[in-house]
Amino acid sequence: MTHQIIQDLNNRYTAKKYNPSKRISAEDMNVLKQAMRLSASSINAQPWKFIIIESDEAKQRFHDTYANMYQFNQHHAKAASHIILFAYNPRFTKEQYKKVVDIEVSSGHLPAEMFDNMLNGGFTFAEANTDENGYNGYWTKAQTYIALGNTLHVLARLGIDSTPMEGVDATLIGKEFEQELEGYVCDVALAMGYHMDSEDYNHGLPKARLALEDIFIEL
Repeated sequence: MTHQIIQDLNNRYTAKKYNPSKRISAEDMNVLKQAMRLSASSINAQPWKFIIIESDEAKQRFHDTYANMYQFNQHHAKAASHIILFAYNPRFTKEQYKKVVDIEVSSGHLPAEMFDNMLNGGFTFAEANTDENGYNGYWTKAQTYIALGNTLHVLARLGIDSTPMEGVDATLIGKEFEQELEGYVCDVALAMGYHMDSEDYNHGLPKARLALEDIFIEL
């Protein structure tokens, strides 16, 4: 298939080694941030925080979080152009959702007279996923993975390589970036940049995916 979307996704792959001398442009980073901001989420909750690691100092801090485990990903911390920490709110509250609904109204997306319906009706989806201690991190983490998927697609469209990493130490990230996270939790990070031509062994190789008939049922 020659459709541009399919070409983009066929070119997308998980980079194994980055060229530390190649940087993502400020223009592309701005496009990426705007695209991430537009990511979908249940009830438009947006229960996430994206921490962009770009400076050498921040990269060293991220590098240090690999002290105890997942050292196979540690080299990305300094070699990749940028890293994004995808963090989710483990205790998303109705008061926090109210901020979203306020924006729905002020942007013109939602009629003012529907404010209460949106606030009370929409938040029932969050309440259904909240335990007696106020924890709904399983639900907010799922929303954050929607943003991650959107980010991977946008990067493919921009011709930027990426490496999703669940191989991160959430505990050490929580300590090292405590001030920036403000109680949010990071279980996955994304390295981004441009692969090292001579040392990325599976760049350009065919995709290995299950056949359409193995994953789709049409009724």
